[in-house]
Amino acid sequence: MKLQGIKVVDLSWFLPGPYLTTSLADHGAEVIKVEPPGEGDPGRHILPPDQRTSVFFRNMGRGKKSVVLDLKSEQGRADLFRLACEADVLVESFRPGVAARFGIGYEAVAAKNPGIVYCSISAFGQDGAYPGRAAHDLALEAMTGVLSLTLGDDGRPAIPGIPVADLVSGLHGLAGVLMALLRRKDTGRGDYIDVSMHESLMASCANVVGTTFAENKAPDVKQQRTTGGSAFYRVYDTSDGRQLVIAGQEMKFIRNLLGALGKPEMAPLCEWPGAHQKPVMDFLAETFRAKPLAHWMDYLATLDICYGPVNTLPEAIADANLQKRGFMVTDAEGRLHFGPVVRFRNEPSSPLYREPLLGEHTEEVLRR
Repeated sequence: MKLQGIKVVDLSWFLPGPYLTTSLADHGAEVIKVEPPGEGDPGRHILPPDQRTSVFFRNMGRGKKSVVLDLKSEQGRADLFRLACEADVLVESFRPGVAARFGIGYEAVAAKNPGIVYCSISAFGQDGAYPGRAAHDLALEAMTGVLSLTLGDDGRPAIPGIPVADLVSGLHGLAGVLMALLRRKDTGRGDYIDVSMHESLMASCANVVGTTFAENKAPDVKQQRTTGGSAFYRVYDTSDGRQLVIAGQEMKFIRNLLGALGKPEMAPLCEWPGAHQKPVMDFLAETFRAKPLAHWMDYLATLDICYGPVNTLPEAIADANLQKRGFMVTDAEGRLHFGPVVRFRNEPSSPLYREPLLGEHTEEVLRR
């Protein structure tokens, strides 16, 4: 596997950091998850429970080793410092300054281990206007304007279904770690990586800030190409109370569908987003409401367009494409897992689909 021989110390909780280190573990890195005594990582207790821990922790803890250290004690901090000085990568998600107070800040570790790749993921970065301020995903979605773009039919912001700030900051952290490891092969030195969830999510708005960058004003959300102003990027009801989406705005897809439905003359209305597309929206809404979802899935499959059913999560994981590619994995205990997204042909991943019990590897790792 690509990362075999890489040792990682993981001091992160919840989602951004663990999402990053799970990817490292999936591809062969030895990830040592450091947890406090007692309850351990709070993710172990997020409902629903699993046979060993929780489904949440199963997804974020697989393939890792759990070491319990009391960082409030001198011995715990000394043990952690020793682990960090032997590691290739350290990932932490404390508030800024906390790692340094524990004696395992970047400067202290790099003085003993110049090759360390040290990644800090925090809400607002290690410096800036909000030092020490805590925040989780939803607050950052609000602050970056993402919620102002995610409106329900009542015009009010709707809570997104997945924590995008958590996920994209984890992915930026992963990219930074891998870039630093690649550079270390030439220089022998690691680096310090400062990932801000705030900035990670703000940068993810690159495709929706046209009006703001060009005119310094907020977009009219319902008239933008991906947030409501396009008939071909929209959710439609079907006759059985289900929904489907049409999600391809290239003119070839527009002509294909409107031509098949007997309305080719409407295609020019869809060249640009805006209120002028309402006749097309109304026509498609009336058309799709006339028959059930299954009918439309069969019919749309005969056309070259972009579409999809609005699945429930059980329907989503049963999708034929995921099943055929083997993305959904069942372990020896009958538990479901997501497979790794990054697939290498020559050195494929071989994840360990098992999360550690709290402190399961403390003695083994510290003795070594």
